[in-house]
Amino acid sequence: MSSSWLQYLQSAKKTALVQDGRKKVHYSFSDGTEMAEEYDLKDSQLLVRKWRKKTTLGAAGKWDFEVGEDLQSTSLEQTLLKESSSNPIFIRKDTADSFQWRVRNIPYPVETYDVTVDQEQRCCIIRTTNKKYYKKFTIPDIDRLKLPLEQSAISKAHANNTLIISYSKPSEVLKMEKDVRQELLKLKASKDGDMECKPS
Repeated sequence: MSSSWLQYLQSAKKTALVQDGRKKVHYSFSDGTEMAEEYDLKDSQLLVRKWRKKTTLGAAGKWDFEVGEDLQSTSLEQTLLKESSSNPIFIRKDTADSFQWRVRNIPYPVETYDVTVDQEQRCCIIRTTNKKYYKKFTIPDIDRLKLPLEQSAISKAHANNTLIISYSKPSEVLKMEKDVRQELLKLKASKDGDMECKPS
């Protein structure tokens, strides 16, 4: 299971760049899909994973963030159209041993939230007892390894208007992440300012 995901990553053309205290890895797959990851140089923690597919016209599509968030400065047009800053913001930020999601701008006490696993739909669902928030989300890493979702793996906390949901990583995921890090050690990374970053 993990080997098929590893083989998929190995099949891609890869480039790596060290910049701003991060190792940035770009994957180009044969079907035109791209993936970009960013790892903290100090502890090798994954900070960003995003995907991009070609549009029907063959142009590069918009980046879709699986882990982390888009911190790029927004254009005036995007700023005018962006959601209210008081709306809940849902992002994934993992730790070494857990998948973790944060819902910002959500003030209700921790007992308001119910987080359940839906085995049929292979997703997790956040509900509030006051009916103010509902969110359904998947765990792509679990899906890629075809592992079952476990209700017992979920925990929750709330602080500073932020709901924090953690899902303990199964041993298969931890092994896969270790194998991927081993692969990335073989990839020569150019430093920021180098002229060229050749695919592996």
